[in-house]
Amino acid sequence: MEAGVSGGGPLPRLRRPLRPGAEPRDPLLPQQPFGSGGTAEESTAVEKKKQPLARLNIHSAFWILASIAVTYYFDFFKTVKETIQADSWWLASGSCLLAACLSVAFYCILYLEWYCGIEDYDTQYPALIPITTATFIAAAICFNVALWPVWSFMTPLLLFIQFMGVVMLVSLLG
Repeated sequence: MEAGVSGGGPLPRLRRPLRPGAEPRDPLLPQQPFGSGGTAEESTAVEKKKQPLARLNIHSAFWILASIAVTYYFDFFKTVKETIQADSWWLASGSCLLAACLSVAFYCILYLEWYCGIEDYDTQYPALIPITTATFIAAAICFNVALWPVWSFMTPLLLFIQFMGVVMLVSLLG
């Protein structure tokens, strides 16, 4: 007896025959998920009904309010101003590194994506994202060292809260 024949053999049949009138599909092409029998028109109608997420949600409001509270209760700008006046090399180095990080980020977003129309700039210029990440981490370390004498163990937490507040504020704008 032949294996895989539906005559009650020991091995089950592994391949289903083609339905009458169905064309064979290329296994490398993307397939519809299992159980989705909908047509393309139905899926676009469902996509049109979905509303975009609100930009201001509880998560963003929390980080923005926490950043405002840190700025107010810890006299953040006054402390940074006094650190600048104390001629801190760590703060100056962190500021230069942050400026380099932001310039690479603006180059990617404004020039490459908006002006040149390159949507996938990270594949064409793969070194940009690691360079930006490394300069940001180095800037964060410099800022922590510069402000450590003021806030001690609270410095990383306060700088992280400020960072998240700025990120969430920027996400509201764009």
